Amino acid sequence: MDLPTLWFFILGFFFIGYFVLDGFDFGVGMTLPFLGRDDTDRRVLINTIGPIWDLNETWVIVAGASMFAAFPEWYATLFSGFYLLMLAILLALILRGVSFEYRHQRPDAAWKRRFDRMIVIGSAVPAFLWGLVFANVVRGVPLDAGFNFTGSLSDLFNPFAILGGLTTLLLFFTHGVIFVSLKTEGAIRGRARALAVRSGLLTIVVAAGFLVWTTLSYGTVWSGILSAVAAVCLIASYLANLRGAERWSFALMATTIGVAVLSLFVSLMPDVMPASNDPANSLTIANASSSAYTLSLMSWVALIFVPLILLYQGFTYWVFRKRLSRSTITGEAEPGAADSGGEVAANV
Repeated sequence: MDLPTLWFFILGFFFIGYFVLDGFDFGVGMTLPFLGRDDTDRRVLINTIGPIWDLNETWVIVAGASMFAAFPEWYATLFSGFYLLMLAILLALILRGVSFEYRHQRPDAAWKRRFDRMIVIGSAVPAFLWGLVFANVVRGVPLDAGFNFTGSLSDLFNPFAILGGLTTLLLFFTHGVIFVSLKTEGAIRGRARALAVRSGLLTIVVAAGFLVWTTLSYGTVWSGILSAVAAVCLIASYLANLRGAERWSFALMATTIGVAVLSLFVSLMPDVMPASNDPANSLTIANASSSAYTLSLMSWVALIFVPLILLYQGFTYWVFRKRLSRSTITGEAEPGAADSGGEVAANV
């Protein structure tokens, strides 16, 4: 495997990490209207991701920086042609981060409700738009001979891309609901498991439609196999949730998202951004990559620092592994639920 191809898959690894980890963050944010019956419930929900959401979000920074360094032509075409979509994602992420930090600054209920709505919006918008972006990359967009995007914003909202956006929205929502059931106790945990059953069915239907469409229209044999694996893992995650096996359900959902993203990258090869108007204008792994020296230097940096990042993130998850409950927030025992004994993860 040559260096450009290696970095194509390393970049895929970074995006898999981002979608798996920040995906359940998005899902938790979107659950506030469904699982948060009062302010204490909503504080429990936010505290489940309080210590880790910003760490999870750094994966997209690493992915974007790696794309810029390893595939500058791809980065330039993607971020210029999809500028408004990327800007909307960025503003939504800022909105969500500000809401986490400012929600608890006043005791006023109306103040908290406004920031709760901002958390929901700041979670749902990226969850949908990331699917829209990647679906368009796989489908292909009109490019000129200089690899410049020649379409319009409306071209990006095609049926295939919209279905891709709905798929990531539902996958992340269900991923987040399962994470809530894994991280909480008492009534919230029960409601989360019940909601995962309902959202899981819809997710299976929509995701199956998108994976089949992708495989038949833009896929290869290998991407088709990976799509089938993703579908099996998604169904297995649903069945595990029905049996109350929350750890298995969460792990299988994470595997579903990871394998699905990998299938999209495999379906692209050897392109990184196909040109829908003229295949000769397509950006490929070869013509979009940096020099061999740059990629070689990046490989050594990645070899040293990526394991350290993984170890640090694993340690963080281990430290904040305990379940949360209403009693964690209020200090009062919840009827019918055992106290997890954990500390509040974030002052929200």
